[in-house]
Amino acid sequence: MTNNSIFLNKLRSSGLRPTKQRLKICEVLFDTEKTFHFTVNDLVKIIDEKMNEKISLATVYNTVHAFHKKGYLKEISINSDKSYFDTNTKIHHHFYDNNTKELTDISDDQVEKVKINTSLPGKKITSVEVLVRVENK
Repeated sequence: MTNNSIFLNKLRSSGLRPTKQRLKICEVLFDTEKTFHFTVNDLVKIIDEKMNEKISLATVYNTVHAFHKKGYLKEISINSDKSYFDTNTKIHHHFYDNNTKELTDISDDQVEKVKINTSLPGKKITSVEVLVRVENK
């Protein structure tokens, strides 16, 4: 299956019409060997700089959120008004640098098992993901 048909399937299964702009978004997000973190504004800049393509913020926002809802992207909320998205959707941990505003992965072998000593009635824990905030000394 070619990347283009994979992108078409992702778009269609997300309920999005496969326009030229959305295919460019897919190319930036999924046609890479390495996973990465981004904000919607970051993605707009990446598309503009790397692809020399102007795509509206609304189109990028709606596409990213549709992909997140479908499970193709993971959302990491930093605070009430800042979210990053991650192309690595597996359960993993992160460092967030308060100075540089950079989000980086922490591998599982660098974090000991986290023990939760409480539960919510009628709920079960499905994952534990650690966000470690760091800053310059």
